[in-house]
Order: sequence, then C-alpha cells, then structure tokens
Amino acid sequence: MSNDQPPPPPGQPPEDDPFAKRPPDPTPPSPPPGGPPPGGPQPGGPPPGGPPPGSPYDAAPPPPGNPYDGAPPPPPYGGYGGGYGGADPLSGMPPLAESARRIAARIIDWLIIAVPLAIIGIPFKVYQRATDDGNDFSDTVNSLNGGGQLVFQLITIVAYVGYDTLMTAKLGRTLGKKWLKLRVAMLNDGSTPSMNSSLIRAIVLWLPALICCACLWPLLLLILILVDKPYKQGLHDKAAKTVVVQAAP
Repeated sequence: MSNDQPPPPPGQPPEDDPFAKRPPDPTPPSPPPGGPPPGGPQPGGPPPGGPPPGSPYDAAPPPPGNPYDGAPPPPPYGGYGGGYGGADPLSGMPPLAESARRIAARIIDWLIIAVPLAIIGIPFKVYQRATDDGNDFSDTVNSLNGGGQLVFQLITIVAYVGYDTLMTAKLGRTLGKKWLKLRVAMLNDGSTPSMNSSLIRAIVLWLPALICCACLWPLLLLILILVDKPYKQGLHDKAAKTVVVQAAP
C-alpha cells in the first residue's frame, strides 16, 4: 500500500498552501435592522433572569411600626363628652351637676317668677275664695273668674317659658343656676344653647306643669334626672339635647 494522499479536487487549493488561507474578519456582525428581537434584553435594562442582589429593583420591605406613630389620635365622636356611644361619654366634659343642686336651682327660679305673679294675680281675683254653702272652709279653692282665668294663665306661661328661654340662650343659665354654679350646655360641643334649643327646653320643662300636671310633671322630670345614665337628663334635656354641668360663678 502506498501512503500518498490523494490529490485535492480540481479548483481547491491544497491545505498546505499559505496563500490560500485568509485570516478571520475581526469586524463583528452588525445587528439586524429594526432593533433587538422581541423578548430579548433591552439596552440599559436589568439583566435577564432577574435583578442581581442589592439592585434598586429589589422590592423594599415596608418600614416597621404603624405609619401613624407619633400622630395625635383623632378626636372622639361627638366632640364635647364624646357623644352617644363613645368609649367614655363623659370624657372631656365638666362634672355633671348634682341632683340636689339642680332641684334647689329650680326652686329658686320658680320663686323668682311666682312672687311677681302673685302680685299680678290680685287684679284677676286669683285669691277669691269659694266656699261650699259658706260653711266648710277646708274645701276652699282658688277660683279664676270669667276672662281673667285665660289671661292670667297666658301671663303665667309667658313668664315661666320666656324667663327660662331668654336666660338660657343669653347666659347659658338662669339666676338659680348662676347662684349655685351650674350651667346648661349643648351635649355635642358644650356651647351655650341657641334660642331654638332654649325654647324647646323651656316648653317641655314648664308647659305641661302650667296647663294640666302641676304636681305630676315636675315629679316625673325629677325621677328621670335621678335614673338617667350617663348624662342625668330630664325629658326637657333630651328634647333640646342639652346637659346641666357644674360651672364657675
């Protein structure tokens, strides 16, 4: 056998021909027109496979603690006293008036009006006595005659309701409450009652007693003040949304 290699095909230079070999082209191939293919890495973007540790693309964990730490808590519902349904309805409210002082103040106010009315009632024959056959004086009653009955009753209503309304709306307290260091305040914010609220309060307080229930109505109001929780409100307070508290003279 012969070790000679077969000759190269016609037209192809031999492998040992130094002139037939060319060095590789150092210029890299240019990218295809139209930019990189979709889905490939974008210039300047994060490397494929997710951001490296410590890169700005890491999701920062939320800071520890409440974001509202250091901020003052919101005011309680209802402002003055916290309103109905608060955790502490008496929080921020001056001390409620003692029941005994409220009764004493009401008696003082009643006398302030009753004494002038007693003098005014003389021309209306309020104190004229009617007897049973002129014999049994134990059954005497105060009589009101003719049109004087209606006129004096209207004067009485105007006197009590007007006194309580004007004093409460202007000063927040009547003379009796002023002397005993009490005042009437709106339950929601502690302000002085408006004229409308003061009128509603005075009507519920005085009108039923002056028309039909002179003994029963004051007793009912007193019972409700004693048993009502937590604001010690009578029906007149509930109707006007007021409360009676202690106050400076």
